[in-house]
Amino acid sequence: MASPPLLSVLDLAPISQGSSAADALGHSVVLAWLAERLGYRRLWVAEHHNMPGIASSSPAVLIAHLAASTSSLRIGAGGVMLPNHAALVVAEQFGMLEALHPGRIDLGIGRAPGTDPLTAAALRRRPLAQGADEFPEQMRDLLAFFDGTHPQITAVPGRGYRPALWMLGSSDFSANVAGLLGLPFSFAHHFAAANTMAAVAAYRSAFRPSDDLDRPYVMLGVPVICADDADRARWLAGSSALSFVRLRQGRPTALPTPEEAAEYVFTPLERELLRNWTNPLIAGSPAEVRDQLLDLAARTEADELMITTMVHGHGDRMRSYQLVAEAFDLAGTAANLGLQRHSA
Repeated sequence: MASPPLLSVLDLAPISQGSSAADALGHSVVLAWLAERLGYRRLWVAEHHNMPGIASSSPAVLIAHLAASTSSLRIGAGGVMLPNHAALVVAEQFGMLEALHPGRIDLGIGRAPGTDPLTAAALRRRPLAQGADEFPEQMRDLLAFFDGTHPQITAVPGRGYRPALWMLGSSDFSANVAGLLGLPFSFAHHFAAANTMAAVAAYRSAFRPSDDLDRPYVMLGVPVICADDADRARWLAGSSALSFVRLRQGRPTALPTPEEAAEYVFTPLERELLRNWTNPLIAGSPAEVRDQLLDLAARTEADELMITTMVHGHGDRMRSYQLVAEAFDLAGTAANLGLQRHSA
């Protein structure tokens, strides 16, 4: 029987209705403390812009704070959207993080904008289409800055302080890049579940051993809402459902309350929108969530699952992560392994 997958946390620093970005960032620190104590492998924060319900617009800044607030938990970016940044700046920022917190920093690289086209153009100071084909060159430069092989520029810090590199993706393109570079691959199952099996297969087929990995390593992002009973989990999930519909309609808001979501009458078109959102969602009691996560890991042969929980109440969110950890006995497993995990 295969070993259970490692479990990690993806934190979007959700801003709930009635709270502020400062509240959300404070909650991120509490979540990092909890994740470390419960035995999760790593915690990542994601880059999103122009979204009133998400406070994690600057992963490098938040990672610095979270890493300084913890002692053993791996902290990283899931991810940095490389086309939004100069490769040299990313190498300097994450080289500094690695120098400050050696062996604890992950840098997940993505190529999507993480926002709408207008905001992406503002970030890049040029129309989105003009930067569409720059990703391969940016990736080459980033690797050269970390390895010290750039012919003219030395990234300080950066050279000699390379964090653990990951490739993020929701398509076969990123899967193939990750495989050819011999990097671990984190797939966005939480919003691209229809392409999970194809992308994972493409990654494994394209994989070439490297100094980073001698075999493929797959992590899946998974939306999870765990409560003491299934009915409460489904009720809490209403907040994310309503938030998703508003986002897809071009009017993103702070995360609504479950009471507001319960009273909202979804139109037939909105219910159709929710079909894709519901597919990857795992919501239920601890036993139900454990069984579904184990089934997902078995079907995809994933090495690690990174769970993200978007509910309105901070207490409910912390409780969800706690119940999942207890269902998998993460703290006991970490202690038995002496924290000797995969290098990824």
